[in-house]
Amino acid sequence: MIHTISEFEHIWAPEIEATQKVIKHITTASLPQAVTPEGRTLGRLAWHVVTTISEMMSRTGLVVAGPHHDAPVAATAKEISVAYNEAALSLLDQIKRMWTDDTLKVEDEMYGEKWTRSATLQALIFHQIHHRAQMTVLMRQAGLAVPGVYGPSRDEWAAFGMPTPAV
Repeated sequence: MIHTISEFEHIWAPEIEATQKVIKHITTASLPQAVTPEGRTLGRLAWHVVTTISEMMSRTGLVVAGPHHDAPVAATAKEISVAYNEAALSLLDQIKRMWTDDTLKVEDEMYGEKWTRSATLQALIFHQIHHRAQMTVLMRQAGLAVPGVYGPSRDEWAAFGMPTPAV
């Protein structure tokens, strides 16, 4: 659980970098990639990560820069990347300027439940991690290089001159 604004910043900053790393490997041509015709596309997943930042955090009273949650999916990978950076950095700025450590104990209405703001921030982080992982599967299916996030990806082992670990 997140207990201080400093803890959130310490967790959020590397998560921003990890998500930026993944999004930067997406191409505009890969945006329509989906596992099934009924499934979300790579572009839709990436856009969902972007728009959830402002959507979820608006429920806490923050006004985070970036596209509204109903905004149509961006047409290019570059637009998704720019929008993600704007929203993710705006959130950090808003929290540092508008909240205190005690603010994290405040409860807000979240999807029919009451969540502390601390729990909301943790849910936002886990949500991003979850969808980032889904994106890497679609990236692999689209033939894109997948960057390592918490360690080297299969693609990166070879670049390091090392054999890919056996599964």
